[in-house]
Amino acid sequence: PGNSPYMSPSAFAGNELLIDLTQLHHSGWLRAEDIAPESALRDERVDYSAVIPYRMRRLRLAAERFFSETHGHEEAHQDFAAFCAEAQSWLDDYALFMALDQQYGGEGKLWQDWPATLALRDLDALQEAAQTLAGECDFWKFCQWCFDRQWRAIKQYANERGIRIIGDMPIFVSAHSADVWMHQALFDLGADGRPRVIAGVPPDYFSATGQRWGNPLYRWNIHAQNGYRWWIARIRRVLSLCDGVRIDHFRGFESYWSVDGKAETAINGRWLKGPGKPFFDEIERELGELDIVAEDLGIITSEVERLRDDC
Repeated sequence: PGNSPYMSPSAFAGNELLIDLTQLHHSGWLRAEDIAPESALRDERVDYSAVIPYRMRRLRLAAERFFSETHGHEEAHQDFAAFCAEAQSWLDDYALFMALDQQYGGEGKLWQDWPATLALRDLDALQEAAQTLAGECDFWKFCQWCFDRQWRAIKQYANERGIRIIGDMPIFVSAHSADVWMHQALFDLGADGRPRVIAGVPPDYFSATGQRWGNPLYRWNIHAQNGYRWWIARIRRVLSLCDGVRIDHFRGFESYWSVDGKAETAINGRWLKGPGKPFFDEIERELGELDIVAEDLGIITSEVERLRDDC
């Protein structure tokens, strides 16, 4: 909602709106007239209501030509297949999530509003949907492949010139995301898949009623039981795209503000203990020493400072 990077449909996928259409033209999947700018587009600021349809129409056109014109593009198709295989652990479900969102979304509907068999991930229903929506799934995979190879070219160009890239990773993810839909047991959800409790911060100098962010909270005990596998995969992914990462709301790993999912403000929340140092110890055991920047805004206590220093 609101085109915020902190409410992304995926913690693993790249933003399709960042794909350079000119490079798709150079690859032969868009023609010069396809990428001519429209009058509604401005250099001064992003008008998402104009940018999104402009770009998505052209990405769909490029995908249509990519899948229909294999002759002369054999190397690209091999590269696409290799990317899909390498990213399968998150890409297949992300593509299906986006395809289902196209079919059942709109008018503010979330995945929790989809047919129950799909929302709660009945395997037979998922398999049938994946077959029915195979073409739409391929489109979203194509977009991710384009993003990935363009981004890696930028990163290589920067690294070769001594420039390192720092990414940014929100501690929380959107309730309407492939991540929550795929891993419902890892989040504090009700039987219908909606968040029982949500993230935010108490009243402070920014707001007298606190900040009601709306992200679902983690079931940290379940994450700990499975060795923080989802988090390790998430950090591994972001560090495959960046050289270091800033973790937003670092203090939430020490304690986080829990708000009732139906509350209108964040005033009547409570502090709950986060995973603390054992979380970062497990990350280091799996991934080694990493370049992590701890964001320090908010109510920073001595316990938060100790966790930062201990890490």
